[in-house]
Amino acid sequence: MAAELVTVGNKTEKNIVCYSPAMITTNGVWQGENPLDYALPLFILQLTLVVVFTRILVFILKPFRQPRVIAEILGGVILGPSVLGRSKRFADIVFPLTSVMVLETMSNIGLLYFIFLVGVEMDIAVIRRTGKKAIPIALAGMVVPFLIGVSFSFLLHKSSQDTKQEIFVLFLGVALSVTAFPVLARILAELKLINTEIGRIAMSAALINDIFAWILLALAIAFSENKNMALASVWVLLSSVAFVVFCIIIIRPIIGWMIKRTPEGESISEFSICIILTGVMICGFITDAIGIHSIFGAFIFGLIIPNGHLGLTLIEKLEDFVSGLLLPLFFAISGLKTEISAIDGVGTWAILALLIVLACAGKIAGTVLVTLYYRIPIHEGITLGLLMNAKGLIEMIVINVGKDQKVLDDKSFAIMVMAAVLMTAIIIPIVTLIYKPARKFAPYKRRTVQSTKPDSEFRVLACIHTPRNVPTIINLLEASCPTKKSPICIYVLHLVELTGRSSAMLIVHNTRKSGRPALNRTQAQSDHIINAFENFEQHVGCVSVQPLTAISPYSSMHEDICTVAEDKRVAFLIIPFHKQQTVDGGMEITNPNFRTINQNVLANAPCSVGILVDRGLSGSTRLAANQVSYHVAVLFFGGPDDREALSYGLRMREHTGINLTVMRFLPGESAIEETRSDSRSSMNDPNVLTVVTDHDKEKQLDEDYVSEFRERTSNDDSVVYIERVVNHGEETVAAIRTIDQSHDLFIVGRGQGTISPLTAGLTDWSECPELGAIGDLLASSDNAAIVSVLVVQQYVGMVQGDHLLTPDSPGQQLHDHFNFGYMNNRTQIRGQQSQFHTQP
Repeated sequence: MAAELVTVGNKTEKNIVCYSPAMITTNGVWQGENPLDYALPLFILQLTLVVVFTRILVFILKPFRQPRVIAEILGGVILGPSVLGRSKRFADIVFPLTSVMVLETMSNIGLLYFIFLVGVEMDIAVIRRTGKKAIPIALAGMVVPFLIGVSFSFLLHKSSQDTKQEIFVLFLGVALSVTAFPVLARILAELKLINTEIGRIAMSAALINDIFAWILLALAIAFSENKNMALASVWVLLSSVAFVVFCIIIIRPIIGWMIKRTPEGESISEFSICIILTGVMICGFITDAIGIHSIFGAFIFGLIIPNGHLGLTLIEKLEDFVSGLLLPLFFAISGLKTEISAIDGVGTWAILALLIVLACAGKIAGTVLVTLYYRIPIHEGITLGLLMNAKGLIEMIVINVGKDQKVLDDKSFAIMVMAAVLMTAIIIPIVTLIYKPARKFAPYKRRTVQSTKPDSEFRVLACIHTPRNVPTIINLLEASCPTKKSPICIYVLHLVELTGRSSAMLIVHNTRKSGRPALNRTQAQSDHIINAFENFEQHVGCVSVQPLTAISPYSSMHEDICTVAEDKRVAFLIIPFHKQQTVDGGMEITNPNFRTINQNVLANAPCSVGILVDRGLSGSTRLAANQVSYHVAVLFFGGPDDREALSYGLRMREHTGINLTVMRFLPGESAIEETRSDSRSSMNDPNVLTVVTDHDKEKQLDEDYVSEFRERTSNDDSVVYIERVVNHGEETVAAIRTIDQSHDLFIVGRGQGTISPLTAGLTDWSECPELGAIGDLLASSDNAAIVSVLVVQQYVGMVQGDHLLTPDSPGQQLHDHFNFGYMNNRTQIRGQQSQFHTQP
C-alpha cells in the first residue's frame, strides 16, 4: 500500500494505491501457502502444461504427418472449456480468470517477436522472381474464398451484434482467404513436393498471399477498432502509411549503419542486438497507439532488417525460444477461448461443414481456373488449390482480434477455429490420395561404375550434410579423372532436416547470382557448399555441377536421396560417414541420424553407393588440376562390391597424378581347407549347395575381371598389383598394415553377401557393420593409420539382360560370358545369406 499526494487546484488530495508484491511469488508450501494462488508459479504451471500437451499431440499426430499448428491449437482446445475446462475445479485452479491477463500478455509478447522474425525471414524481392504464374494463382486463391466469406457472413452475423455487417464481412473474408506460408512449406516437405514445379508455384503463391493478407489484416484491425468507419479510420490508415515510410527512410539506414560498423567476420555486438530487440517493442507500441495491432509494427520492423548476418543472428538467437515456448501460448489461448459446445444444434454444425467445403472448393476453383489458363494439368491445379488451403498463424490472429473486438461472438469464433483446424488437417490425406505424380523416368542401365562406358558421361550424386563434408568429396571427384571423353556430371544434394522452423524452408539458390545475402543460416550453408562446387567446376575442366536441396525428416531422407538418384540417372552415389575426425585422429559421431540415413540408402539405392569416411583427403597444396597427387589403394577380396571398388580405382588410375596399388587377397591352404570342410558338412542342404555353386561363379567372375584389369594396366608404371596369401583375419590385418601408412585413400568393397575365411573374426567387434568387415576396420578409431576410406556397394537391382556395355568397356568380354548368371546369382547369394551364416 502506498500513499500518493495529488494537487488539484488549491486542494491537495491523498489517494491510496493498493499493491501487494507478495501476490507475485509465494513463501512456500511450508508456510502453509498454495503456490497456485500466486501469479508466477501459476504462470509457470500453465506454460508447462501448454508445452507438454502440445508436444504430446505433436508426437501423436506425427505418423499422420500433420503440421505442428494443428497440435498447438488442439492442445489449447483440450485445456480449455471444451474438454478439461468443463471441470469447474480444474478451470478455477489452473486457469482462473485472474490469471488470464498475465497469460495473454506473455502470449502476445511471444507473438510480437515471432511476427518480427517472420518479417526478418520474408524477402519481398522474391515476388519479382516468382514468375508470371504465382501472382494470378495467389490472387485467384484469395478472391473466391473472400466472396464465399462475404456470403456466409449473412448466415453467421446476428442483428443483435453491435458490430457492423461490413466489418464482420472483412474479418470472415480475410480468415477464409489467407494461406499460411510456414504451414504450407512444412506440408510440401512432408509430401516430398518442395523441389517439384508444383511445390515452387505453391511456395511463391503462398508468400504473395501472406503479404496481401497482412495488408487486409491491417485494414480489418483499423476498421474494427474504429467502428464508425469515419474520419478516425482514415487517420489510422494515414498514420500507418507514415509509420511504414518512417521505417523505410529513417530506421533502415540506421540499422544499415550499425551493420557496417561491425568488422568483417566478427559477430554482431550485444548492444546492437539489444537495440534491435528494444526496437521491436517500440514499433509495437507505436502501431498499438496509432490504432493498429502491435504485431503490425513488429512485422514492418522485421521487414526492414537487411538480409544477411544480422538477420541470421536474430533468427538463431530468438527462433527456437519464441516458436518453441512462447508461440504455443498464443495458440493455446485461442483454444482456451474456444467453446465447441457453442456450436450447438445440427444447423450450426451444418453451417461449419458447408463453410469448410465451400471455402476449400473456392480456393480450388480459383486456382484451377488460373492453372487451366497456363495449361497446367487439372489434377495438378486441384492439388495446388488444396495446398493453398493451409491455415495457420495469420488466420488465428484475425479471428482472435475479431473475438477481442467483439466482431466475432463465441459461436462464430468456435466455428472459425474448427474450420481452420479441419481445413489444414485434411490437406495431406487428400493430396496423398489424389496426387500421384507420374514417374517419367527413362529406363537406364548404367547404374554402376563397372557398367558405365569409359567414353560416356559419368553421373555422380554427392550428398552433403554440412560444409565440412565438402573438401574431401571435391578432392575425391577431382581424382576421379574427368576428361573430355568421359566428363563428370555432379549433382550436389544438400541434406536439410525438416524441423518446425520455417526458416529452414527458405532456400533460394539464385540469391547467390543476384549478390543478395543469405536469408538464414541454412541457406548460408547451402550457398557455401554450392559456391565451393561451382568454384571446382570453374577450375577443373570437364565437370558440370547442379545444386539441389532435400528438406526432409531424417526418418525419410533416404527416399529423397534415392528419388534424386533415380531421376538424375546417376551411376554412383556418395554419402558422408556419420563420424568425423577429431583433433587427436580419433573418430566421433556427428549425428546418429546420419548413420540411419546411410543404412537406408544402402538398402534402397537405385545405383552403386560409396560411403566416404573423411580423414583428411587433402593431398598437396596445388594451383592446377594436373598437380593432384594421391596414393590410392584398392583391397580386393572378391565379390561384386570388390569388383565395383576395382572399377572405381581403374577410373581414378587414368588421372596422371594418381598412383594406384591393388592388393588382392588369396586364401591359403588352411583357408581353402576350412571352406571345403564347411561345404562337406552341408552337403545335404540344397540352399547351401546353391550358394556354393554361386560362389564358384563369383570366383570365376573375379578371376576374369582381375585378369582384364592386369592386362589393361600391364604397361602402366603408376599401378602396382600385389597378391597376398592369407589364412585368416589376423594375417589379413597384418597385410593391410604393410601399406596403410603410405596411402591417402583406401577403396574397399562392402562385401555384403560374401562370406570369407580371410575376414573371419574381424566382424566380432564391429562398430559399424554397414561398412563391412574391412571398411569397419579401416574406419575404426583404433586404426593407427589416418587414411580416408571409400566403402563401395555395387547396385544389384538389375534383372536378366539389364546390362549395357560396349566392346571397349573394361570387362566386356567376361560380361558376355557371365553377366546373366552373375546378376541372378548375386541376388540368390544375398537371399541365401542367412542360411549360409548358420552353417558350422
